[in-house]
Amino acid sequence: MRGYINTTEIRMYAAFILILLPTATLCYKGQLSLGTINSIQLMAILFFMLAGSLIEIPIARVRTKKPEQLLRYAPILEDIYSVPIVKELSIGKERVFDTTLTVNPGGALIPALATIYLLLTQPNNTALQIMLIVVVAVILLSEMMIGVGTIIPGYIGLTALPFALIVAPENAASIAFIAGVGGILIGNTISVMTFNRERTGSAFISIGGAGSFRAIYVTTIIAALVSYFIP
Repeated sequence: MRGYINTTEIRMYAAFILILLPTATLCYKGQLSLGTINSIQLMAILFFMLAGSLIEIPIARVRTKKPEQLLRYAPILEDIYSVPIVKELSIGKERVFDTTLTVNPGGALIPALATIYLLLTQPNNTALQIMLIVVVAVILLSEMMIGVGTIIPGYIGLTALPFALIVAPENAASIAFIAGVGGILIGNTISVMTFNRERTGSAFISIGGAGSFRAIYVTTIIAALVSYFIP
């Protein structure tokens, strides 16, 4: 994260930990899996995703617009999205941010590696086709929030689930994960690379971090729980 955790963020992490505890118990009992990812590996992925979400790895720097009205709304946005916008307003010049593009290990690197592993060990064209639907949904429904970065609805990855249950119910868990998480990451990356830097901006813009981690983690947990009901 960006060195700032407020009440909203604490509640989110508390909720994830409460969900993770029974999920880890089911993993320990060998009752959850994601295709070729077994229970122990899944438990490690869920744990390290949550722990890794606190880290941001810088990958590039760009210049983005610093809107004049941001100063007025900064405290409100800071409280809602748990990012230190007031402090970050000093980054860059008066009219532009010296923006750092980052990758979040917990919300991007770990789930991306898990998605690639599943595609290599269990190739599935259906998952790729559904993933395209999720990518389009993310691009259409995400927005670039000034001072925060790309905001993706927390439910967006779950759009893959009904398609997976209809087309391939026997592999619904792994397909929902591949399509949901992969679609979010690709859509998030496209959104970050293509937003209008002359109209809006932020001091930090993350792939898999602020604004998108919640959607990715929720999708992963739901996909894992599907394997309990549809072994």
